[in-house]
Amino acid sequence: MTTASAPLPTRRADLLARLAQPHQYDLAVIGGGATGLGVALDAAARGFSVVLVDSHDFAKGTSSRATKLVHGGVRYLAQGNIALVREALHERTTLLNNAPHLAQPLPFVMPSYRFWETPFYGIGLKMYDALAGKAGLGATEFLGRDRTLACLPTARTEGLKGGVKYWDGQFDDARLALALARTAASLGALVVNYCPARALIHEEGKVAGFVCEDTESGQQFTVRARAVVNATGVWVDALRQMDGDAIGRPVKPIVAPSQGVHIVVDREFLPSDHALMVPKTADGRVLFAVPWLGKLILGTTDSPRQDIVREPEPFREEVRFILEESARYLTRAPKLEDIRSVWVGLRPLVKPQDDDGDNTKSLSREHTVLTSRTGLVTVTGGKWTTYRAMAEDVLQKCFTAGLLAEKPAGVTNRLPLVGTPKEAVRHRISDAQGLHSYGSDAAAVQGLPGADVDLGDGLSAAMVRFAARFEYARTVEDVLARRSRLLFLDARRAIELAPAVAQILEEELGTDAGLEAFVALAQQYLHAPA
Repeated sequence: MTTASAPLPTRRADLLARLAQPHQYDLAVIGGGATGLGVALDAAARGFSVVLVDSHDFAKGTSSRATKLVHGGVRYLAQGNIALVREALHERTTLLNNAPHLAQPLPFVMPSYRFWETPFYGIGLKMYDALAGKAGLGATEFLGRDRTLACLPTARTEGLKGGVKYWDGQFDDARLALALARTAASLGALVVNYCPARALIHEEGKVAGFVCEDTESGQQFTVRARAVVNATGVWVDALRQMDGDAIGRPVKPIVAPSQGVHIVVDREFLPSDHALMVPKTADGRVLFAVPWLGKLILGTTDSPRQDIVREPEPFREEVRFILEESARYLTRAPKLEDIRSVWVGLRPLVKPQDDDGDNTKSLSREHTVLTSRTGLVTVTGGKWTTYRAMAEDVLQKCFTAGLLAEKPAGVTNRLPLVGTPKEAVRHRISDAQGLHSYGSDAAAVQGLPGADVDLGDGLSAAMVRFAARFEYARTVEDVLARRSRLLFLDARRAIELAPAVAQILEEELGTDAGLEAFVALAQQYLHAPA
């Protein structure tokens, strides 16, 4: 199976006209993050009629705020969760094969400062290789001191014994989510952002659809479907409660959010195409230093959070933790003034029903799929790497619940996503973003007005037009946070480019592009709490 090669237009008027047509879909998905988009793509690839709506932009929440790693989960191996690691390793390779312009192998090095660390972690990573089998990306290597420094030239030299090199993957999460949306659309799915579900429709005690609203016009739409999937990430409990209220049944929350903070600095702090990985920091957490799109990501934290907000801010102690731990492993440690951007993602950890969720380390990183008494299917938990397997589990739940007639799984195993080039990819995800990020869509981008107008930081006027015409972009934030990743890379530069982006968007769309709101948001990404 192949997807359409020419980019499909994403004119909002056309999308809303389709949404207004009376139709009973096989499957309706609420939530346009990795999980929801994965479900929509799988269902469309199997021939089901599919509609998906999201309250904001695709991947606006957790799915654009990952640590950018496509991984099997080394720390889960240490916890003895072999099944989760094996599944993730398989899915890792599948993802890398289906979108090589957006997801690629990346070498990691664990530096050793105690004599036992190299053999101890090396043996564990050899097990990681063994679990991967044919899906492995490269063999684990034991490194001496000199080779470790060759891979990590700015690693702290005092006490350095050697290291272990192993392979995982990295990706551009928001652009991968967009590729899922566009691929689903190429297979017939209707996907609409900025269209929140306002109410569920129940008939004879069963969920039969929902009412959604275009946030730009206020127009409401009634969507009917045989199966409705709640894939709203950390917000799933709100929709579950809405479902429970309709039949007078209380709903016990299943999600305990965990906050992960990431700091972005210049590559000079680790000028390498290898990532640094510390498996156990002072408080037992994992620390990464990952080269990504021309910058270096430091993180991540894992802190419980009670409130669920769209734009969570980092806690002061989290920023301090990342900077202090980085100083233990880098010869030159970044300081507050070196931070180009700081951003926070909320992970939807699955809470045991007898657990208060205060300790995120005890909560499940695996996904959960539930069916309510009304037939609402809820999926939450998991991670980006396993989005495709999660989607298959959701559809299987729809089959076993009698909501849909069963069709064979496996159709997305070898389904290239929109933009996948036919020739070998030569750029690396660690390289600065640019035209190569578009894969086979690069020629279409170059064919638009403004291809020779460089706005800065790898963004051309034509790319903004492409985002508006073919990538569902509606606002400056959509372009500079998720079509381009500049907000996540350098918030100050994003502010500087924002007026030019707004002017082009407003010319393309004829609506306000949200310039003032974006500048206010970017200020939050720019200033880390001291």
